[in-house]
Amino acid sequence: MQASSHHAAPRLDASRPIGSQLFAMLRGRIVRGEIAPGMRLSEAGIAAEFQISRQPVREAFIKLSEEGLLEVRPQRGTVVPKISVAMVEDARFVREAVEADVVRLAAERFDGAQKSRLESLLDEQHRTEDVRAFIDLDDRFHRMLADGVGRAHAWHVIEALKAQLDRVRYLSVAQFPRAAILSQHAEVTDAIRRADPAAAEAAMRRHLQLINADLPAVARAHADYFEDAPDGASFQTPKGG
Repeated sequence: MQASSHHAAPRLDASRPIGSQLFAMLRGRIVRGEIAPGMRLSEAGIAAEFQISRQPVREAFIKLSEEGLLEVRPQRGTVVPKISVAMVEDARFVREAVEADVVRLAAERFDGAQKSRLESLLDEQHRTEDVRAFIDLDDRFHRMLADGVGRAHAWHVIEALKAQLDRVRYLSVAQFPRAAILSQHAEVTDAIRRADPAAAEAAMRRHLQLINADLPAVARAHADYFEDAPDGASFQTPKGG
């Protein structure tokens, strides 16, 4: 099936790199499920939709392929692939390793102003009822930690890895664990406020392992979105690990 837009294409800012803007827009559509697995994208079609040349489209397609969000298949063209459970788990594993160190540094280094900004962001997340806004605030929470300890590049690495994680998050909207996420963010924030690196790391690891419990149910509910839907046992955290 060929992907098509049901609404006018967003305007692109000519003063900024077109390829990067297009990448962000297409990535968002795929992650949110607006362009579903199996749908085909063509350079010519996207170029016509946004009224641009094919070169920035090609650049965006390359970046999307690097994040596992597009595949070039012989005789089928460029296709949005199904979600790889193995890639989801690999991304979660790497993210946990990086963010465990980041949050320890935050607990050691954050000053009063940084702690206040983190608490304000958590308050904003409590107030929002919109899932998309909630997920955006969730990303801002984690990015604030990395930026605050001088590890902005580490967040960029995580962001590129977590495309499949983000697809799962949007699929789980019906059973979205909002209360659990808020509670875990509060635990992380409290540990940073108390300058307790060990507690901050433990809270962050619990938070990032939440998907271990959610993923099997999401994969079963949306089996057509997954290439290797797991049974529940595939995502259990090893005891003592």
